[in-house]
Amino acid sequence: MDALVTYLVGAVAVLAVVVVVARARRGAAARSGGQPAESPRGGPHRLALGDRVRIRQQEYVVSGTIRLVEGDWSWVQHLLDDESGSRHRLSVEDGPELELVLWTAEPGAAVSPGAPTIDLDGRRYTWSETGQARYTARGETDLPSSGTMRYHDYQSGGAARLSFEAYGEEGWRVARGDLLDLADLTIRPPVEEH
Repeated sequence: MDALVTYLVGAVAVLAVVVVVARARRGAAARSGGQPAESPRGGPHRLALGDRVRIRQQEYVVSGTIRLVEGDWSWVQHLLDDESGSRHRLSVEDGPELELVLWTAEPGAAVSPGAPTIDLDGRRYTWSETGQARYTARGETDLPSSGTMRYHDYQSGGAARLSFEAYGEEGWRVARGDLLDLADLTIRPPVEEH
């Protein structure tokens, strides 16, 4: 009987912590004027052209979306423009857990994919996955509306990422990424023009 009581007390304590954390996140979202990772259309998977995204104090506007499929695996990349006109992308992957990565292009990087490890700007990245996917593109992506994409992905530490992507027959695009927490995102609908 004592084991059952101990188990029930532990379960109630865990449930209480989950409720407190959920309420704290909702309160922070209300104070920030938006909701963490909630779009009027249903979260980061369903971002639409023109939606505004705040990621760690930086504002972006969704200018394009690339949907990728490899076998029964699929993910989304939203192209984000900041106020300076720089382009980033937010990848949204479902797996055992939702994975969000904010990518920034590294057009001058003198590295190529394929090696087990890659050193770039004092950081060592280790190969994590390689593949080829079919894609469809909408918005301002500078890509045909559909085609194929090859990729090589690398990781460093817990949150740093390095990606190589080639759409169709083009050369490799290199980007560095930062793994995000769902609470790092606040999504707002497009600004309505009057």
